[in-house]
Amino acid sequence: MKVTPVLILAALLAAAPLTAQDAVGWQRSAGATEPPVAVFHSTQSANLATAETLRRGEWLFEISHRFLPAVSDGAEALWGLDGPVFNRLGLAYAVTDRVMVGVLRTNLADNLELNLKARILEGGRESVPFMVALNGGVAWNTGLPTVDGLEDNESQAYVQVVANALLGDRFAVGVVPTYLRNPRVDDVEADNAVVLGLNGQLYLSPMVSVLGEWVVSEPRVGLEHDSGTLGVELETGGHFFKLIVTNTARMNPTQFLGGTPYEFRPGEWRFGFNVTRLLSF
Repeated sequence: MKVTPVLILAALLAAAPLTAQDAVGWQRSAGATEPPVAVFHSTQSANLATAETLRRGEWLFEISHRFLPAVSDGAEALWGLDGPVFNRLGLAYAVTDRVMVGVLRTNLADNLELNLKARILEGGRESVPFMVALNGGVAWNTGLPTVDGLEDNESQAYVQVVANALLGDRFAVGVVPTYLRNPRVDDVEADNAVVLGLNGQLYLSPMVSVLGEWVVSEPRVGLEHDSGTLGVELETGGHFFKLIVTNTARMNPTQFLGGTPYEFRPGEWRFGFNVTRLLSF
């Protein structure tokens, strides 16, 4: 029999119902995908780390400033914006969805840090979403004053547990107990410190939130006070813009975790900002 296009079309039409019927089934071929736990939107608050991580293969670039003059210096110092400033540059990379590595560098004492964060636990999707991460880093200060013996005390290190939870739909909170090695590099002998970081963020809309954090530390010479921060976060298109006032101009963890010489009162507040950009290649 001669095969014609009409016969081929008829055969396909006849087979189509059988194919469709074979594909129908009442059992899922794969389990339903659970939505990821979400607490904080960003990988850091103003200074403290959150338990959030990037997705595998993503990069995060950061540039941050802390202005040294106080806002209370008024118009003559453009309310602190005339500078000088401490500057920080950062770059982080997600090795997996749960592990990210990074490098931070600030011009305060030429502090250079290598760090790692690993998210180890999450849950509470239907009640109180929470995340727990381990975070730590090692830093070197190559811009210390020339003092006998001080060159042997330029390294610092820290390790912390980062615990975050979402209360209701909009209020994220964090508790960050920290062990800090060598909080005061101006001393020839290194010591240790146990520090407690607390932070919260209220999400007013998908783009705007307000945040605050407090770092409880032991008073030391030149670092007599706990550091506090208040700010606004703007989130848009892979960017986070954080505009803050704070009583510390120190940014890298081994620096701000040790304390600040300024009291937390409006007359001592400094202006600062963080800008981060998510990159995917």
